[in-house]
Amino acid sequence: MTRTKDRSDRGGTFLLGEERRRSQRVVLCVGVTVRFQISGQNVTVSGHTVSVNDHGAMLLCPRPLESGQQLTIRNDATRNEVPCRVTRASCDSSQGFLVPIEFTEAAADFWQISFPPTDWKPVE
Repeated sequence: MTRTKDRSDRGGTFLLGEERRRSQRVVLCVGVTVRFQISGQNVTVSGHTVSVNDHGAMLLCPRPLESGQQLTIRNDATRNEVPCRVTRASCDSSQGFLVPIEFTEAAADFWQISFPPTDWKPVE
């Protein structure tokens, strides 16, 4: 059962936890290169985004990454790089591992898209 919370002051309802989101998520597939270290060894893997926002993304990678892992991602389309960290443990999926990341520095135009306004909600 999905729990919701009334938000009469702003109209409608939202899923619990949604009020904590800092920016809108947008479903977008962008090729990325992920670099990190394990036991002092440099590791590079290719992946892509499942969704993006102003503060990070959900990546699909061929291997799991630990919560708190520091890494660098490169947007393969623009070749821009930004430091990130894994926010939660990776989840296994049929296509690979879903890895939630957040930028550790401001990167407003990293994805090269315009995000919807913060009060935007899809039609139900």
